[in-house]
Amino acid sequence: MTIRIEDFLRVVPDFPKPGILFRDISPLLRSPQAYEYVIDQMSARAQGLRVDLIVAIESRGFLFGSPLALKMKKPLCIVRKPGKLPGETESVQYGLEYGVDMLHVQKGAISTGDSVLVVDDVLATGGTAAATGRLIGTLGGKVAGYLFLAELEGLSGRENLVDARVEALVKV
Repeated sequence: MTIRIEDFLRVVPDFPKPGILFRDISPLLRSPQAYEYVIDQMSARAQGLRVDLIVAIESRGFLFGSPLALKMKKPLCIVRKPGKLPGETESVQYGLEYGVDMLHVQKGAISTGDSVLVVDDVLATGGTAAATGRLIGTLGGKVAGYLFLAELEGLSGRENLVDARVEALVKV
């Protein structure tokens, strides 16, 4: 069965601020068939990569990274914003168009030599994914690939992810 993923991505203008065209994944999540199809397609895109660990980026990346980790029978590590993880964490700071932000991962969640698949919902400018890649490298891991549900055309996010293969199920 083939499903047109684009049919399950709702465009919301001016959210969260004027001028932004937000891609809402809620319609996809409300269709078990479409959601399962997406996870199957992500798993197929990851074939051929040596993956020891899946890293999902907060928060919508969790919705794709978790079922993908189960399907691929791989451990899952979550990357979160400040103050969201207990215990000691490692962090990386990265720039945004309006300031700076930070990502954290629990110490010991990524080991030296781990080959990591980074999963998120949307590739926009690539800043968050690139920061996640730097954080993985700081901990001794290596990014095997970046995997997204959708890539936003015209934002050149792929150009910021030069250290590994980049896959997106659809371009919108």
